[in-house]
Amino acid sequence: MTTQRLTRTYLAVPAHRARLVQNAAASSADAVFMDLEDAVPPAEKAAALDAAAAALTTHDWGTKTVAVRLNAIDSPSIQAEIKRLGGIRRLDAFIIPKAEVVADITKISRWIMDAAGPRDAPVEMELLIETARGLVNVEALAAADGLVTALHLGVGDFAASIGARSAEIGASPAGYRHVGNAAEGHPQVPLDLFAYPMMRLLVAARAFGLRAIDGPCGAFRDAVATSSTAVKAAAMGYDGKQVIHPSQIEATRDAFVPSAEELAYAERAIAALEEAERNGQGAVTVDGKMVDHANIRMVRRLMSFKGRD
Repeated sequence: MTTQRLTRTYLAVPAHRARLVQNAAASSADAVFMDLEDAVPPAEKAAALDAAAAALTTHDWGTKTVAVRLNAIDSPSIQAEIKRLGGIRRLDAFIIPKAEVVADITKISRWIMDAAGPRDAPVEMELLIETARGLVNVEALAAADGLVTALHLGVGDFAASIGARSAEIGASPAGYRHVGNAAEGHPQVPLDLFAYPMMRLLVAARAFGLRAIDGPCGAFRDAVATSSTAVKAAAMGYDGKQVIHPSQIEATRDAFVPSAEELAYAERAIAALEEAERNGQGAVTVDGKMVDHANIRMVRRLMSFKGRD
């Protein structure tokens, strides 16, 4: 796996919309992916590919991770897209939509290697898990190829794939709730449609040393929904979340950045354990809680998200 990337906020932008691409390059997002797939009408596909190639070579992307979401694995254009873009040094990753079958990922890897040209290393692959079949095969997909460095959850298409009755991307259906018994007045508890796919994807990513990226909150004008879904993903252990509008960047990033209190505790815990080890102890009490090396591994990971503000 390559050096771990900081991808707390992953901004999606249609490749053929030049102004939006330019704004994305100048944004505060950690990562950007230019889309050649769902966000581009069929008549604009060729123009989108030309625009993506131009943007990669002309815009100042700073320290961002820059990716391109290719068209579907069975599309007639995917190999040409890889050939056109795969040798451009500023491109970090291809996002592979509707990843389902290991053989497809292996084939795409060969195309990427063939297109690498003068690059120091070939373009990475980030797999978009957005179907029932993809989730069933997610562990095998995570281990499919050395170019795979991240898994993304495609929340909209996944909901459609399983037949969920929801029209809002990233939100659970209103009817998906537990209803209690009559004696208690039938209390209702909303349930999370994405709890299982999020956890399964996360475990697969961790098992094979990959980053895990949550799908977007479609209600981009809803600050509460944007923030709460990002907080959930960060709390679970995800590395970042897709955003579909620049207005979501700050709230999403804030969900992944540790607070001053968390960082202060992390520093106290590390210092206390180091002192304990000097005294021949493998654990210590900090703020009334036991701290050992497992805790230190958790707080060091938390500290890694601070990155650039």
